[in-house]
Amino acid sequence: MVFSGGGARGAYEAGVIRYLLEELAPRLGHPLAMDVLCGTSVGAIHACYLAGTADEGPGRGDRLVDFWRRMRVQEVLPFSTRDVLGLARRLFGMRRIQEAFRGGRAPERLYGLLDTRALERLVVNAVPWLSIHKNVTAGRVGAVCVPATEIATGRVVVFMDTADRELPGWSRDPLLVPRITRLRPTHALASAAIPLLFPVVRIASTYYGDGGLRLNTPLSPALRLGAERVLVVALRMSPGASHTTATHTVEDYASPAFLFGKVLNSLMLDHLDTDLARMRDMNELIRDGERAFGPDFLQRLGAASEHVREPRRVIEELVIRPSADLGVLAGTVLQDLPDAALRSPFFRLALRNLEPGRRSAEADLLSYLLFDGEFLEPLAELGYRDARAKEEELAKFFTD
Repeated sequence: MVFSGGGARGAYEAGVIRYLLEELAPRLGHPLAMDVLCGTSVGAIHACYLAGTADEGPGRGDRLVDFWRRMRVQEVLPFSTRDVLGLARRLFGMRRIQEAFRGGRAPERLYGLLDTRALERLVVNAVPWLSIHKNVTAGRVGAVCVPATEIATGRVVVFMDTADRELPGWSRDPLLVPRITRLRPTHALASAAIPLLFPVVRIASTYYGDGGLRLNTPLSPALRLGAERVLVVALRMSPGASHTTATHTVEDYASPAFLFGKVLNSLMLDHLDTDLARMRDMNELIRDGERAFGPDFLQRLGAASEHVREPRRVIEELVIRPSADLGVLAGTVLQDLPDAALRSPFFRLALRNLEPGRRSAEADLLSYLLFDGEFLEPLAELGYRDARAKEEELAKFFTD
């Protein structure tokens, strides 16, 4: 299973997980075998949650959705007018951080517009972190992967817990580095450190930020670890399904929130379809080769290739995507949210531009940051319905 990153949008993934664990598994009559779990940002938290609870019975999907449903934005991301005035100081914090380094103290966090301490506590308490390695060792899970971006070099480090200490088929890409370790909250928090919004996280002596900068939907690690079937949970609609450009006016570009939301979309959500297209091209090439040269085409090709580190193979994939525009959904929820203007200055700003059924300039950014059960519960329900709509495909996917 491969999970994407996307801040508060991650509640959609929780809804998909709830359907798989609480509805599909009982229908099939057996637990769902999830050999490799990969996730970036909020998807990293979900991958770790599934790995840490792999030894538990029914109800863990419901508990995950309940974790999202209970969130209140004023508690998770406290943000006052005073915070708005201090944004520059919070983002740069130059003097305080420089003094810490001069004193030989490397801060655990660097910069960030938002105070994420409450959100971090929720993440630490939501996942049974010590059980991840136990379940990997027991064979309940084959591997768990959490990509994060190394700030100093810009490369992606894929932190993974796996019983296999050798990685012969790993990527030759010098900017994609595997690192076997026992996963801890800091790995997931580093992977979820949305650029500028959330502070980057120190792991050992190095700082890491959101893995979504290069690997928001970590399909590559799953394939490098030998996956032959991949279930991807994406956090945006199919390309071409949402024609949002035409709904925006020139005036929208005057909003910094609008521009920042679009930047986040570009950085974090636009790589999956390219990866899937490349994988489908390879599948078609293999099938063409088998038709032209016989069923032993792959074996012959492998014998003739001196530099292939892993066997080529056809990869089956199934993608679950939102059937609705998450930005519009966030705006609709915010319009109906009791006392929304009192909860956050950002919400007060967004409410000024909201019109029923129309994307506001702040819609995308809003959908990343609306950590409130009023939005997260219908978002999780959307994920549940979209997964249920693919019930037959999912049943086939999880059946040998």
